[in-house]
Amino acid sequence: MSTELMSRARAGDGEAFRDLTEPYRRELQVHCYRMLGSFHDAEDALQDTLLAAWRGFAGFEGRASLRTWLYRIATNRCLNARRAAGRRKPARWEIPNVEPPEPTRLGEVVWLEPFPDALLADPDAAPPGPEVRVEQAEAISLAFVTALQTLPPRQLAVLVLRDVLGFRAGEVAVMLDTTVDAVKSALKRARSGLRERQQAGAEPPPAAPTERALVARFVAAWESADLNALVGLLTDDVFMSMPPLPLEYQGRDVVGRFCGLLFRAGRRFELVPTRANGQPAFGAYLHGPDGTRHGTGLFVLGLAGDRICALTRFEKGVFPAFGLPRSLPPRRGLPPG
Repeated sequence: MSTELMSRARAGDGEAFRDLTEPYRRELQVHCYRMLGSFHDAEDALQDTLLAAWRGFAGFEGRASLRTWLYRIATNRCLNARRAAGRRKPARWEIPNVEPPEPTRLGEVVWLEPFPDALLADPDAAPPGPEVRVEQAEAISLAFVTALQTLPPRQLAVLVLRDVLGFRAGEVAVMLDTTVDAVKSALKRARSGLRERQQAGAEPPPAAPTERALVARFVAAWESADLNALVGLLTDDVFMSMPPLPLEYQGRDVVGRFCGLLFRAGRRFELVPTRANGQPAFGAYLHGPDGTRHGTGLFVLGLAGDRICALTRFEKGVFPAFGLPRSLPPRRGLPPG
């Protein structure tokens, strides 16, 4: 860290401050996302963190690294956000002429949003600390982030700081203004709570060639409304959710019935590929009568072995974060629809 930059930043030089903090910006945004489960809330928390750091930089004495100091601010800003803000309320079903089947259960984490892979932390950023226990790919997956949201806020913070980022117990105690014993106790409870939420014995994600083939088959089945082909790609216990709708479905039969209702309603889609949370994702565009294809939502696939084990659908409001247009123009030379 440049002594000159530090001196300039302490003296109020905004450019020097940005030069010092920019290397940590993406990883801090991902940290805020894990804490809050919402891409938009994470962006707000990141801005609050950087503003607080700028205002307090003159008091940064360098007892801990700049990275650790920034994580302390970000973590506490996220905890404040969890305490102060009411979480997003569940939405209501609004697809005309389609009555959804009875859900398996009602989901709790209706504020969940996807995180674009394009904004994941720079691979050259600081590596996780020595205490890390959670694989980095797993640590950004939708299933893991969802499970985190069900933990009490302090337990969530301790688990992320210790098991995902690898900070030592003493460092976490300073960040949260508590004791090492309290950190160890919270971590034990958080790990236990997380195990109860996560699927036991889940298969690892497939190798890249298998993933590409599976994704291509999914796109072909969805765009052609081939229900039999789609169901054949699903695991027996496939899980489907649709935040902010609370409806959740588990099992190939009920997920197949749900998708069949959409297809039988005459809805036809085009899928535009992207990636979210380290997983294959697609902007879904509904064919209109004039040939224009209107964005309806974003699908994120969870893969296990050579099958789809999870299908999560988000509202079209997430499109801008992924650089997806609101609609696609009619194709030349093709009839409307």
